[in-house]
Amino acid sequence: MQNQSKAALLVMDVQNGIVNRIGEENIVPFQQAVEAARQNDIPVIYIRLAFREGYPEASPRNKAFSAISTHGSMTASDAAVQIHESVRPLPGEPIVTKLRVSAFTGSDLEVILRSRGIDTLILSGIATSGVVLSTLREAADKDYTITVLSDACLDPDPEVHRVLIEKIFPRQADVLTVSGWKETLA
Repeated sequence: MQNQSKAALLVMDVQNGIVNRIGEENIVPFQQAVEAARQNDIPVIYIRLAFREGYPEASPRNKAFSAISTHGSMTASDAAVQIHESVRPLPGEPIVTKLRVSAFTGSDLEVILRSRGIDTLILSGIATSGVVLSTLREAADKDYTITVLSDACLDPDPEVHRVLIEKIFPRQADVLTVSGWKETLA
């Protein structure tokens, strides 16, 4: 059983523009994870990708982010980057804005975790091959204990999701379903 006082649930990239593409019906496991965390006094931290007006963070050498800057979306005030209402943060639950794929890169996530004494991360997010993979790798390098909630991770490619969840992630994290994780909290 995890030391709950030192754990945090990261809800990553569950923002309007992404949820609208994948369908709100797929968000139920995220809602269940948030509810379980709150019931067990585990902090919930929301992560979103957003940029400043003018995209000073988007290098022309970065294939993904330079494309975003040419479309004129994904700025911090844009509706597409706000946390989806289905998992709406409560007052006091931080929303961390990141500038790259990993939740750590260009954000103050590590400062928040360190100030709260958090050493265990419960990961959920969209996409499994994006924010979840990048954050897991960086968190492992930073010596966090990690759990990935397999059904609270989504990817546009089901086979990539399967390979990551079944073969790659178990090398650095415990992989559980939301219901399996909730059982560890009892």
